Amino acid sequence: MTALVEAHGLTKCYKQVRALDGLDLVADNGHVVALLGPNGAGKTTFVRSVATLLRPDDGSLHVAGVDALKQPQEVRRLIGLAGQYAAVEPTMTGRENLDMIARLFGLGARSARANTDVVLERMGLVEAADRRVKTYSGGMRRKLDLGASLVGAPKLLLLDEPTTGLDPRSRIELWETIRDLVSTGTDVLLTTQYLDEADQLAEQIVIIDHGRVIANGTPDELKTSAGQDVVEIHARDGHSLGALASALAQLGNSEPRVDEGTRRLAIAVDAGPERLTDAVRIVAGLGVEIDDVALRRPTLDEVFLALTGASPNGASDGETA
Repeated sequence: MTALVEAHGLTKCYKQVRALDGLDLVADNGHVVALLGPNGAGKTTFVRSVATLLRPDDGSLHVAGVDALKQPQEVRRLIGLAGQYAAVEPTMTGRENLDMIARLFGLGARSARANTDVVLERMGLVEAADRRVKTYSGGMRRKLDLGASLVGAPKLLLLDEPTTGLDPRSRIELWETIRDLVSTGTDVLLTTQYLDEADQLAEQIVIIDHGRVIANGTPDELKTSAGQDVVEIHARDGHSLGALASALAQLGNSEPRVDEGTRRLAIAVDAGPERLTDAVRIVAGLGVEIDDVALRRPTLDEVFLALTGASPNGASDGETA
């Protein structure tokens, strides 16, 4: 089966900065592929390369089997792109926005109207279709922008941080929309700084740092690859966190992470239920009151931090896109 996106040795330099440094990536089709990495890791540069908005300096890149470097026009017929911010015309109605984009894709008037109706239904915007976009909420505008990228019936949809700035309800609604798109045959490649979003949506997660792929797999595979569990303790009194952190440091190979706001402490430990018993014994010996103690698998945030040494929205060396 032809890969959704296949890149080998992809390189892109901006003066002295190597935004892509020999990147190798194979993204499978038939599901959501999430691209993660710290700021400046090369995510946006890669997406812009796939979208044929910039040309890599070296390497090969194929989209659905089409050579993106030799046949960029053909690739553009296969893709839709929704950037980080909704790019819709507020003085036009939702229907007019979609119809205009469809005509720009080269569709005739009848086909443009038909595709517009389908997209409005898919996005749940039928009732608001004939209202001016300036009256739409932020979530509705984001849906319309996503719809505009679909009106040309792309094989691959590129989403660059699609839920940036949305409230929790709008995020969840957009997640459902993305799942529906995949179930009806549209492949999705997205970048995000929300690791819970990648965990919810993606079957394949690719982590990039300094222009290279450093991890690739399903969410479960990445969590398992960490090779450690996490002991998490919720202290009843925030003043006891220091003593807990000092005492529990012996359980793991790194310092415990302390969140004073939630009175929680977490430490990575070698996998095994006996670590929970050890933690309970240490807490009992201190005589500290706690509300909860648990042994769990690492979250994607913790895997990400272990692999990159940065939080999902933390800066790294390299270009800032």
